[in-house]
Amino acid sequence: MRKYGIALLLLVVAACARQPQKMHLEGLVQGSYYAITYYDEQGRDFKKGFDSIFHAIDMSVNLWVDSSIICKVNRNEDVILDDIFIDNFNIAQQAAELSGGSFDPTIGPLVEAWGFGKWRTENGERRTENGKWVDSLRGLVDYRKVWIEDGRLMKGNPAMRLDFNAIAQGYTTDLIGSYLESQGVENYIVDVGGEVYARGCKPDGSSWIVGIEKPSADWDSERVVQQRVELRDKGIVTSGSYRKYVERDGKRFSHSIDPTTGYPVEHSLLSATVIAETAVWADALASICMVMGMEKSLEIINGLDGVEAYYIFVNDQGALETYSTAGFHPL
Repeated sequence: MRKYGIALLLLVVAACARQPQKMHLEGLVQGSYYAITYYDEQGRDFKKGFDSIFHAIDMSVNLWVDSSIICKVNRNEDVILDDIFIDNFNIAQQAAELSGGSFDPTIGPLVEAWGFGKWRTENGERRTENGKWVDSLRGLVDYRKVWIEDGRLMKGNPAMRLDFNAIAQGYTTDLIGSYLESQGVENYIVDVGGEVYARGCKPDGSSWIVGIEKPSADWDSERVVQQRVELRDKGIVTSGSYRKYVERDGKRFSHSIDPTTGYPVEHSLLSATVIAETAVWADALASICMVMGMEKSLEIINGLDGVEAYYIFVNDQGALETYSTAGFHPL
């Protein structure tokens, strides 16, 4: 009896040892933040692995790192592209095709001129009402005039500049998730600057919970949760016009710039939240929604499998209103 009791005790101790430990890491990256929570039986700290991924992303597609591949490409230096750059380029081109150019990775010159990029021109500090400078820059924005050949980026015009900011953080989130899975971690949630991917569940079997922010009056207003969403094995991203904007002559201009017009969008849609199979595609689709507006973007969203959307907009009476696709309600 005593022997069996010892054996039972050892089994209980072993079972307790196998209970997954909750690990949480957070910090600053890519001009924003990251927060990663995962459950691991061995309680391993993957910070070094995460840091190496963040560094690789920075050295490939970060416009604020002068020595990155994308900056070298934009300066027309001879540089061989890495897998990260090629992945972002291909995803951006697919999003551009899907949206008919409402998403365009060559939008760099317009982003900079409107004051949202790293480099700001004199004209970019204030809106020119005649729009001549916008028309001249629109000639540099056309995703069909850039391509990859022999590992290098080719341009139809040397003055064209790429910008992957609309998908880079979603891509980073997915890359972190893939790394965790390669280490045998099956239950985690990764948030890089608001671009989220959740895999599996919590130890008690419950889903991960993600909050959708209520549109605010200003960029520095207190954050308030509008809606909570249960998430498993999906990416979720919210794109909004209420925190990222510039003000000129008392008027706000959204960071969502329509590549087809050259101007920031002016419609009633305040934010679009998209759930997709990956964070990078949720990121791309949320950006597409903000440029196209609700009605036009819904035609794209409804035509895609495994994709759901939640819109917050201002109705004709000036009040906030929401609309969501059918598959969003159960979440």
